[in-house]
Amino acid sequence: MVLSGFEAIEKEKIENLKFPSEDVLTDAEKINERRAELDRALSLGNLEHTKIRIYFEDDASCKVVDTTVWGVTDKRVILKQGVVIPIHRVHSLKL
Repeated sequence: MVLSGFEAIEKEKIENLKFPSEDVLTDAEKINERRAELDRALSLGNLEHTKIRIYFEDDASCKVVDTTVWGVTDKRVILKQGVVIPIHRVHSLKL
């Protein structure tokens, strides 16, 4: 199920997007939840190659991608082939 207002995008097209520097979340609890979801997605991606639905926002609109999380740094979610999404642009993840 895709949340309303989020457009599905192919992982390969993410590298062409532009991401503003502002965080899409303002609530501290939601930011902590996002980090916990990312850590869990990383474990599932590395151990079981489980695909995760990532809801994020670029400079134009809200988007969603089904993908495997290969890495998480302090600032980025790393997908296959070095594609990255800035953490501060992620609304939520569905495992």
